[in-house]
Amino acid sequence: MASESQIEPIADSLQPGLSLPARIEAILYLKGRALSLGELAEISGVSRDQVEVGLITLMADYAHRDTALEVRQEGQRYSLQLRDGLGDLVQNLLPVDLSTAALRTLATIAIKKRILQSDLVDLRGSGAYDHIKELLAQNFIERKRQSEGRSYWLSLSEKFHRTFSVKTDELVAQRRSSKPAATAEREATTDEVSDEEWEQAA
Repeated sequence: MASESQIEPIADSLQPGLSLPARIEAILYLKGRALSLGELAEISGVSRDQVEVGLITLMADYAHRDTALEVRQEGQRYSLQLRDGLGDLVQNLLPVDLSTAALRTLATIAIKKRILQSDLVDLRGSGAYDHIKELLAQNFIERKRQSEGRSYWLSLSEKFHRTFSVKTDELVAQRRSSKPAATAEREATTDEVSDEEWEQAA
């Protein structure tokens, strides 16, 4: 069962307007591991019966989506995982020697822009310490001690922006090359890359 210190940061970080299935989806993504109905109920602040209904809704939604992810049930525990057969694709998109678990932690830092190490561990679990070491070793993040307090501030490094910007540019170029010239020319006038493209590139 998740401790109180782990529950509050996750509950606070979720927008109150989110539906229960969306909240469950966010929790499964942030925790990055299989969770029981009891854990999901405690973290989301609803009953086990409500969580079960929310999970059924979420699983049915994923079953009808054209998506690389799925909600997977393993015994009495549930997790958000890549569909079978996508491992090679993920490895081709990941920076060299960066694990999928570390990438999830990196994505959490990217969403927050700047986050305390203690808050990140609350969100991602104790395994985040190893992910932080891995990310620091490869210079994807920077760490600075708090001016007041015992934790560290974590933020994205120049290498992160350089690496993932290149991957996003490559993705957009590939997508444009597969479309008719007129369509590619229209898209070339748009300077910004969509959030969906960034996520796919990351």
